[in-house]
Amino acid sequence: MSNREISTAVIKRLPRYYRYLGELSEAGVERISSRELSQQMKVTASQIRQDLNNFGGFGQQGYGYNVQYLREEIARILGLDRTHNMVIIGAGNLGMALANYAKFERNSFRVICLFDSNPELKGKEVRGIPVRMIEELPEFLRENSVEIAALTIPKEYAITTAKILVENGIQAIWNFAHTDLNLVVPKNVAVENVHLSESLMRLSYNLKTIENEK
Repeated sequence: MSNREISTAVIKRLPRYYRYLGELSEAGVERISSRELSQQMKVTASQIRQDLNNFGGFGQQGYGYNVQYLREEIARILGLDRTHNMVIIGAGNLGMALANYAKFERNSFRVICLFDSNPELKGKEVRGIPVRMIEELPEFLRENSVEIAALTIPKEYAITTAKILVENGIQAIWNFAHTDLNLVVPKNVAVENVHLSESLMRLSYNLKTIENEK
């Protein structure tokens, strides 16, 4: 794979390729051309070839792509060829929903603990995943191998909590709090800010566009 920087747009499409290839594999499809894949993904065949050529191509002239092999290679590129231990900070509705999402394990993400400040939740479990008190977080992180933390807490606690996570070895933060953390954590810590309201606003814009075209 080339050492040149890969564009954000390409990286955002890789999980879609991985998901579609998984569906094709489950359906018993062994190989597929870029044209056939483009018809399913609504991305041009040339775009697919350009994206994959960033990492080596993986296709054969006149054959297309071996579905299982390409999926495994994309999994390797995305770091899904190994298990990532994850904790969830905030055991409210969203935190519980994330903990209940069993497909995380299928995609190499293993939730091993939830943390919350509500004493009524202490000792409870979600799919066998324990809920601990937030004051136990630093010691837990020091004693367990955890790479990723999901933040599902109010924004007024997000920055303080993020600093605790970084100080105790967390390498990546999946942030659902309504504040961007990129400016408050070191550059060697990966942050993915998820703003659900912004996604809904984009949906509203697309809805308005469709209505205006009628």
